[in-house]
Formats: sequence, C-alpha cells, structure tokens
Amino acid sequence: MVAVPSTMLELGTQAPDFALPDTDGHRVSLRHFADAPALVVMFLSNHCPYVKLLRGALAELARDYAPRGVAIVGIMSNDVARYPADAPERMREEREAWGWTFPYLFDETQAVARAYRAACTPDIFLFD
Repeated sequence: MVAVPSTMLELGTQAPDFALPDTDGHRVSLRHFADAPALVVMFLSNHCPYVKLLRGALAELARDYAPRGVAIVGIMSNDVARYPADAPERMREEREAWGWTFPYLFDETQAVARAYRAACTPDIFLFD
C-alpha cells in the first residue's frame, strides 16, 4: 500500500448531488433515492481486477438489500479514452452479464467522483 492520507468524506456528510445517465440513457439523480432509508454509492470500473472479483457479490448485495429498502447505485468515472473497457456500451454489457439490478451510471467528467472524493475502484459509500 502507498502511504497516502485519506481524503474520505467526513462522517455524517450528506450524499453529494448528482444527475448522470444510466446504461439505458435515462438520467438518474440523487433525488431518485430520496425515500430510501439508506443509499450505497459504489464507484466501479469494468477493467478493475478488484471489481471483477466482486461482480457477483455486488449483484447478490443488491438482491439481498433491495427488499429492505436500501438503494444501491454504481457509478463509473474513468476516462474511456484511456480505458475503453469502461465505455457506456461496455457498462451495459457488464450490468446485464452480472445481473446487476441497480443503476450503473456514467460520470463522464469525473465531477461526481471528485465530489465524493472517490480515489479508486471499488470505492463504496453508505449514506443513511
């Protein structure tokens, strides 16, 4: 591990707002999850070896917690010119292949990742 100070959001911070396209082209925003008792925001990427190990577990997490009202959203913030495997059409393939029932959103400008201080993938945040 590299010795780098954490820049995580301070505990108790409200989830930063976002409005991003999902893999079907629909805009999804933070307000879509306003009624959920908890929200899990996961910064993912298709090419990341750690995310690859968790793909099935992420599908299971969504299946297990959706009935409890927990909302889950995945966000991909990588530069697709550098990482073509993370392009929106590939995101859709990934979501379908692994049976992800949660929205998988494309953060083309990385603005949402910066707002959440996401530093790697997977980077997972829980808000209640």
